[in-house]
Amino acid sequence: MRIWRYALEYKGAMVLTVIFNLLFVVFNLLSLLLFVPFLKLIFTENLEAVAPPNGAMGFGEYWGTWYNFKMFEYIQMHGKVGALSFICVSILIAFFLKNLFRYLALFSVSTIRTGVIYSLRKEMYNKILRLRVGFFSDEKKGDVMSRAMNDVMEVQWSILQSIEMVFREPIAIILTLVLLFYYSWELTLFSLVFLPVSAFVISRIGKSLRRTSSRAQGLLGELGSRLEETLGGLRVIKAFNSEKAMSDSFEKKNYQYRINERRALRKRDLASPVNEFMGSIVIISIVWFGGNMILSNNGGRLDGTTFIFYVVTFSQLLRPIQGISNAISSINKGKASMDRIKAILDSDEEISEIESPKPTPDLKEKISFHDVEFSYQQEKILKGITFDIKKGNTVALVGESGGGKSTILNLIPRFYDIQKGSIQWDGIDINQMSLKNLRAKMGIVTQDAVLFNDTVASNILFGKKASQDEIETAAKIANAHDFIMSLPNGYDSNVGDGGSKLSGGQKQRISIARAVLSNPEVLLLDEATSALDTESEKLVQDALDKLMQNRTSIVIAHRLSTIRNADLILVIEKGQIVEFGKHDELIAQNGSYARLSQLQNL
Repeated sequence: MRIWRYALEYKGAMVLTVIFNLLFVVFNLLSLLLFVPFLKLIFTENLEAVAPPNGAMGFGEYWGTWYNFKMFEYIQMHGKVGALSFICVSILIAFFLKNLFRYLALFSVSTIRTGVIYSLRKEMYNKILRLRVGFFSDEKKGDVMSRAMNDVMEVQWSILQSIEMVFREPIAIILTLVLLFYYSWELTLFSLVFLPVSAFVISRIGKSLRRTSSRAQGLLGELGSRLEETLGGLRVIKAFNSEKAMSDSFEKKNYQYRINERRALRKRDLASPVNEFMGSIVIISIVWFGGNMILSNNGGRLDGTTFIFYVVTFSQLLRPIQGISNAISSINKGKASMDRIKAILDSDEEISEIESPKPTPDLKEKISFHDVEFSYQQEKILKGITFDIKKGNTVALVGESGGGKSTILNLIPRFYDIQKGSIQWDGIDINQMSLKNLRAKMGIVTQDAVLFNDTVASNILFGKKASQDEIETAAKIANAHDFIMSLPNGYDSNVGDGGSKLSGGQKQRISIARAVLSNPEVLLLDEATSALDTESEKLVQDALDKLMQNRTSIVIAHRLSTIRNADLILVIEKGQIVEFGKHDELIAQNGSYARLSQLQNL
């Protein structure tokens, strides 16, 4: 139903698909029906005169009599050879129109098919952008990528099958049954008794296929995760001579995927031969039952010629039924993928906005934490955090790893929502503000500079609009302009995947230039210099000092030398503030901060 919701956006293409499939079915049956006069012409030596149709006849009988009457007239004028030529041309035209409308139906379906995949992938990507940051701590990136790419492609094939099943096969079945009932309702009812048995067998295969496909797609996601980890940690793998261990681990998952995918393919491929065998049982039963009716002169409209046509037409009924069974098998395989996609699409975003958010004015006084508590997966990370960040001040967070520093930083732009207490922007709870407007007030520089596989200029702009002069000014403030100009194409140089063509210090200075260009009121710095060498750290720290001038800044630092001049230093241990004050005040307290200073020879 979710897929059909997307498909309904293309109503015009759906209408055309129905029309073209209807015409395809009509001309398919007509191409068979035209063989009846051909058979009669061949097998009947002395043709009897045919009376013209009259208004008392039914629709089918009227047009059948009309065709036979015209054929009789044609034979009288041109002989049997001329009539044979006429029938062959008629059948050829019917086959041409049948295949023309078949192509036009597929032409229309392609609009729906590609449109649905476009909408599904778009919704999935936008959902990924909206999901809370913590969601991706629980999920493997490779598995999420596999759902967005491989599972969506699997759904694409099942969509094509389901659309054809709905638009073409039921029409073919209904029109074929009407024709079969017209010739012999007794024989048709007899033959339909066998079809539920085939449907039951196919449904059992389909349920088993869905379970197997779900396991296979999950393993494919694990393969993607392992590949993504390998690409990210290739240097470490080589440095520790762990190629064999990684290869064995990948091989194990790859083999498990192969076994499950092989089972899924075999179960899917089983549906068609099973259905065909069941169909052959039905056809043989019809030949036996119908043959007895004709031999005992109880055939009604059926004679030897029309019975051959009946058997051929009934075989055409099996084709759409087999098509439906194949489509159901394909859909069951696709549903396993759709379940994995829905796990992301239906995930709770958690970070939600109120319907009428309050405006986000410029910061005039302070950002305040009031008795803030935060838990992640039932583990309490922060316990009663209370402090103020005054406008224009620099507040530094220091302490042991895992103490909760990064969590405090992430709560300000609402990457997570707190469970207790409040965070206020000049007295306004940030939960009452627009997320977009709140985050627009902030600039973030993290320890790992995040760059995208694009030009230097695009990474500095990052969705914003600015002139070349403004980009260069931001780069100069970030001490990045000189090295950018030394690149092959200057600001138009590609930085590579994740900035792989640049050094750590260069990447960090570009990310600082990005923050400078956004001109944030509040600056969030998460250990921005901790991963750099001494020379790069000096350049980056100088750029950060320029960036922090006249701005409200919250800084996480392990190197205490970078925050000696902070207006307020908070020492965080096990989710609590254990000390606070300026550098000299904390040294005088001779507590945790003083111990950290001694360890760093500060």
